[in-house]
Amino acid sequence: MTTTPLPDTAVVLGADVDDWRAAVRESGHALTRAKVTRPEYTERMIGVIEEFGAYVVIAPGLALAHARPGPDVLGEGLSVVTLATPVDFGHPHNDPVRVVIGLAVSNAEEHVASVARLANVFNDLGVIDRIASATTADEVRALLGVAPGSGA
Repeated sequence: MTTTPLPDTAVVLGADVDDWRAAVRESGHALTRAKVTRPEYTERMIGVIEEFGAYVVIAPGLALAHARPGPDVLGEGLSVVTLATPVDFGHPHNDPVRVVIGLAVSNAEEHVASVARLANVFNDLGVIDRIASATTADEVRALLGVAPGSGA
């Protein structure tokens, strides 16, 4: 898919969360642990959903949490969070969500390119189920076609 690294610190498997905000926070904390965002980015991702709704739920069971580039983005990166129990984001067709992908980019061109690369991976909707049931970060990376990166 991409050369964007996905270190172990950016993968959370079987997260136990109460609602979509907690799911997005898990994703944001993983981006921060991977050193691609500052903690404020997490709250901006939540703010985007509060303002614009659940458009981030891009396929059945899959949310792509993100916010605009800003000073709290240190570089391009991904996080992957699978949920022990799916949660509703408020999407009329694609809830409940089992997998949250966090995306951080430092400029608009990266944003468009990253979303396009992710869309290609998720053309096969079976990938969502396979990620949701993954038991290792290596398994998630193989499904997404990404490298471990630093911190793995």
